Amino acid sequence: MPKVAAAVAALVVAVVLVVVLTRPGGDGDGGGTAGGELSLLPVSATGPDPFTPSTARDEDEPRAPATDASPTRQGTPTALRQFRGSTAGLYGGTKNVASCDVPRQIDYLAGDPAKNRAFASALGIEPSAVPDHLRSLTPVRLRYDTWVTNHGYRDGAATRYQAVLQAGTAVLVDRQGVPRVRCACGNPLDEPVLHKKPRPVGKPWPGYRTANAVVVAPAERDVDTFVLRDVRTGDWIARKPGGKPRDTETAPPDASPSPTVSTLPPTPTAPPSTSHLPPSAPPDDTTTTPADETTAPPDDTTTTPPDDTTTTEEPAGETTPEEQPPAPGSPPAPDTEGSAPPPES
Repeated sequence: MPKVAAAVAALVVAVVLVVVLTRPGGDGDGGGTAGGELSLLPVSATGPDPFTPSTARDEDEPRAPATDASPTRQGTPTALRQFRGSTAGLYGGTKNVASCDVPRQIDYLAGDPAKNRAFASALGIEPSAVPDHLRSLTPVRLRYDTWVTNHGYRDGAATRYQAVLQAGTAVLVDRQGVPRVRCACGNPLDEPVLHKKPRPVGKPWPGYRTANAVVVAPAERDVDTFVLRDVRTGDWIARKPGGKPRDTETAPPDASPSPTVSTLPPTPTAPPSTSHLPPSAPPDDTTTTPADETTAPPDDTTTTPPDDTTTTEEPAGETTPEEQPPAPGSPPAPDTEGSAPPPES
């Protein structure tokens, strides 16, 4: 009987992933990108049609790559690694330092009611709820190049487009560990709409490979503690959710969780996009106990399914202190968090 229950649970997860990864965008164009365009956004690049000036904090920028290099995967991707938002080591940060200035983000939006309404619409909340919503998010830095649905602001409305954010990018994540705001431009973020043959737009950073980008899926439960890798020291820190970091040192994960493998659906034939892409832009969940600070590079093998159906291994469950972060997929870029996709808490 337990085996039957496990099989049913795995099937449910697979169905959910198919819906999430192939759902059409709210504007009817599959996420706002025509012909599978994929905008490449380096760490500090504002990108097209920003909602606000940057609220990313320079004092939290990594001084050196915080992840170990691992072999990159070449060619056109047929599958991407997917991790739950609670995965230990998926994100980085600096102890007791917020990577984003949340109060400033609130002030910028409060000063422009039209942008505030568009921002709220993109996140599916009421305009009046924006300040409290932003305060509930947790500032972190990506340790992987990460595929997301980004939103610009143009003609009084939010526009949708697919993007890969470089590792080292400052973002705000929700209680399920999903990136919801990019701090360099104040843009709302959503889960990606994947395409079989994405066409990168913009200048790739050193070591960039679309095949090494990762997808973040919501944790199965609210995250009580995010386990982060310190982007400056390489130590491990435990961060409570919310806009004001309250960090403690914690033990490195001891085991490497297996990622879900998501195959890319064929590129849909969509009507012309209304979103604006740069023509050549510069470009689950348990509290961990404190302990020591070093860890060996985890395994980075991923099996690609033979066809275009999303497959998933048995859910890894919530990350415990025994789990190890996933390994990065491409070599880190100099002077950033690393262009490699660096590693559920």
